[in-house]
Amino acid sequence: MNLTNVPPKATLSEKIGYGLGDFSSSMFWKIFSYYLPIFYSDVFGLKAQHAALLLLVTKLYDAISDPVMGIIADRTNTKWGKYRPYLLWIALPFAVVGTLSFFTPGAGYAFKHVYAYVMYILMMTVYTAINVPYGAMLGVVTDDPREKSVFSSFRMFFAYIGSFLAMGIFAIFEKSIQGKPNAAGNIMNGVGDADPASWTFVVAIVAVMCLLLFLGCFALTRERVKTEEKASGSASVGEDLKALLGNGPWWLLLGGGIAILLFNSIRGGSAAYYFANILGASPILTCAVYLMIGEIAQMAGVLLAVPVSDKIGKKGTFLSVLVIITVLSIIVWFLPQTTGGFWALIVLQVLICVAIGLNSPMLWSMFADVADYSELKHGTASTGLIFSSSSMAQKFGGALGAFLLMQVLAWAGYDGGLQTQSPQTLSAIRALMSWIPSIGSALGIVCLLLYPLSTSRMKQIQSELEIKRNSKQ
Repeated sequence: MNLTNVPPKATLSEKIGYGLGDFSSSMFWKIFSYYLPIFYSDVFGLKAQHAALLLLVTKLYDAISDPVMGIIADRTNTKWGKYRPYLLWIALPFAVVGTLSFFTPGAGYAFKHVYAYVMYILMMTVYTAINVPYGAMLGVVTDDPREKSVFSSFRMFFAYIGSFLAMGIFAIFEKSIQGKPNAAGNIMNGVGDADPASWTFVVAIVAVMCLLLFLGCFALTRERVKTEEKASGSASVGEDLKALLGNGPWWLLLGGGIAILLFNSIRGGSAAYYFANILGASPILTCAVYLMIGEIAQMAGVLLAVPVSDKIGKKGTFLSVLVIITVLSIIVWFLPQTTGGFWALIVLQVLICVAIGLNSPMLWSMFADVADYSELKHGTASTGLIFSSSSMAQKFGGALGAFLLMQVLAWAGYDGGLQTQSPQTLSAIRALMSWIPSIGSALGIVCLLLYPLSTSRMKQIQSELEIKRNSKQ
């Protein structure tokens, strides 16, 4: 059933507008995933074990808050729809708190430790408040399963543009946020002697862009599908949660989502340490270029997502990607620290990121399928609640990945103030770029093998839903 005064078919401008939302959030997500660990350990001044616990606790809080936000969004009713108004309401807090998260107060260690907890918890709160409703919009911008994949592809394509731009901004300001050369003049000492205010300034530039992009997303998009929802109230909340916990496909897709995001967060977060300590290169400039290459490759993968999934299905696409990235990641361990090894690393980065880009739209589109499955089986789509689970998977995977990254570094004796790390530390950093993330993606393979919503099953579900929805008109 279509909302009033909304055209029946989604336009190109709506798809572009929807993409602007993840253009914005991805810029901050990649900065937090790739640079926050080294910012905390080398610039802000937290001990590695304290930074590890901080990243775990705050993101676990954030993951738990996601379903709460999903429930709130499902019960929001405004002239702009259920989910879209949050783009307008939360855009400014998102930008302000994000900037303050990269501010280093001139105070003692205890105060800074508390400040880091407060600001990161606030950041994860506003991230949830805007991204859970944004993700849920995919379930109401169209009722066509294939069009959902198209919308999701626009989303992920623009997300990688945002990530590329964020990495590019960090590369442009590399001299401001990078430490000084060591005595030999050719190996960087990390970022420990960089001006903390420079980090705040660079992140503030990104924050202003994020604010404008979210406002653009709000202006260009529309909610056009009204899903079946039960009456609001505490009873229906309990029913929604019961339906969610009894949704087998949701659990399996959640596991697959956590697995691939665990893979991404460990590889991405360890890249700066790998370039600085294994390859002896600038951890800001070289790592930024490396990550930018990955973003371009992921954009290429997104362009292939719909045609590939048309041939082998969404499940087949996701499963194939998990197998590919597991194998390619393991190969990184065996690369020599030579010029040839460096170029082999770049090739592997391209291949891994094409695969990840190929899968990214499928994950979001598959959560939309899970919402349709829930609507048919339980009589309520609970779209916000289900999409909040995808955000929860992202944050839980990121939290666990960041925690494991910092814990492994702490266990291996990493010290950001040293010019040369111990052999044990160097081996740990190499494992963080190879074996450790591959374990996460391998666990995802198990989940996807059991996932039941095949292409044929979704066609059947959509046909039954169309009859059910039409009968309500």
